[in-house]
Amino acid sequence: MAQKVDKFSVIEDRFFEYIQGIKYCSLITVDKKGRPRARVLLPIWEVVDGQPVGWLAAYRTPVKVAHLARNPHVTCSYWDHSQNAVFVDSVAGWVEDPDVKREVWDLYRKGSPPGVGYDPRRYWRGGPTDPEYGLLRMDAWRVQVLRGTDLASRIWQADGTA
Repeated sequence: MAQKVDKFSVIEDRFFEYIQGIKYCSLITVDKKGRPRARVLLPIWEVVDGQPVGWLAAYRTPVKVAHLARNPHVTCSYWDHSQNAVFVDSVAGWVEDPDVKREVWDLYRKGSPPGVGYDPRRYWRGGPTDPEYGLLRMDAWRVQVLRGTDLASRIWQADGTA
């Protein structure tokens, strides 16, 4: 049975603990025919005004661009062999602001949470101004954290998103 929580802070520690351990997620978008499409990626997360915000350094592939232009809703699905899982439903959008792109570049380099991240220069040699460096912001509206040992599930949902 899932337990709903009023504030993200109630599940924040476990959210970051699981993401730190799992690292990679399946990011699911929706195509023009309403079919899901998954790919494995490594987002980083922070809490802004009490709510989780995800960042994804990614190439702006034609498929991702088309999917998000048509339907900006995405899901990040994390899972490990102990059955711990995190599901994050978000609204995603491309970020063009060079200051934000630089800030997130640095977040990737130091890891958010610690241990989750990498040096983005491995993919974008031109640094945060590399024209191939795309950045997605994911504003979470629902987060479910599932502990595999007893299948205890806790769900946070942003106000007005039921």
